[in-house]
Amino acid sequence: MPLRISKAGKANALNELGRQRDDDGDQDGALVAYAQASAVHPHWASPWYNAGLIHKYRGEWAASLQANDRAVACDPGNRGAIWNLGIAATALGDWVTARRAWRQYGIDLPHGEGPVDYFVGLTPIRVHGDEGTEVVWADRIDPARAILRNVPTPACGHRYGDLVLHDGAPNGYRLRGEREVAVFDALELIAPSDYATYEVSVDNATQAQIDTLIERFKAADAVAENWTASMEVLCRACSEGRPHAEGGHHHGPDEAPAALGPWRLGIASRDEAMVQRVLDEWRADVSPKASLHDLRCVLQAAPRC
Repeated sequence: MPLRISKAGKANALNELGRQRDDDGDQDGALVAYAQASAVHPHWASPWYNAGLIHKYRGEWAASLQANDRAVACDPGNRGAIWNLGIAATALGDWVTARRAWRQYGIDLPHGEGPVDYFVGLTPIRVHGDEGTEVVWADRIDPARAILRNVPTPACGHRYGDLVLHDGAPNGYRLRGEREVAVFDALELIAPSDYATYEVSVDNATQAQIDTLIERFKAADAVAENWTASMEVLCRACSEGRPHAEGGHHHGPDEAPAALGPWRLGIASRDEAMVQRVLDEWRADVSPKASLHDLRCVLQAAPRC
């Protein structure tokens, strides 16, 4: 006598097959299995949620929205699906759906229509480029968008002022003062900045003199950072964990910069001539013995529409 399997059992088996295929790197096969599971058991949230997750990480926002919307309809308490629905709607500019998702999640949004623009807080965001990955601080302007407020190195392919879409799952932690805050991974560049990134090497200058130079750039509507003093290279385990924790992984001896440099500076500016002018005036007024080397644009600004 043949063994009969319930619809729920068959759907569960197909859902688990999808998970296994996803773990093995076969996302297309996983999506097929999840679709089959949903066809057998269309009111079960899990395969819809799992499919939406794949579409999210692929940047397939319409498909992600549809799958997560179905998951939420099946299970209104599925907080992961609600959050991913909000991300997908934000990516698509579907502000009605985004606002509905955030409110359903329990976020107290300001009243209004259109983009959800309100300051959530200063948040570390991990941005990814073809040549590197970097955690930078950003102004989080809604649950899924943030504006980068550090000057990233060119390896990560991002600029000061970039507007990025980010995930909602913490992937590491950093300290802001004495408070621990979550790191979120950027998913997509929404609006590139009109600031270009410049790099210059300065030697025969003290760190205090470099700090004065950074303040002069700030006064000139630019942003400068002393990459030599502020950058820390971490292994992946620490970057995605708590690098500030006691007993954490040791990355080898920290070599403090020499008293007079050389210092590597990153500068975000809309005006290359202004960058040169601020450097020249600072050298004349503050540090006449300083030497400037290799000033160049390392990442062009996005063209203005």
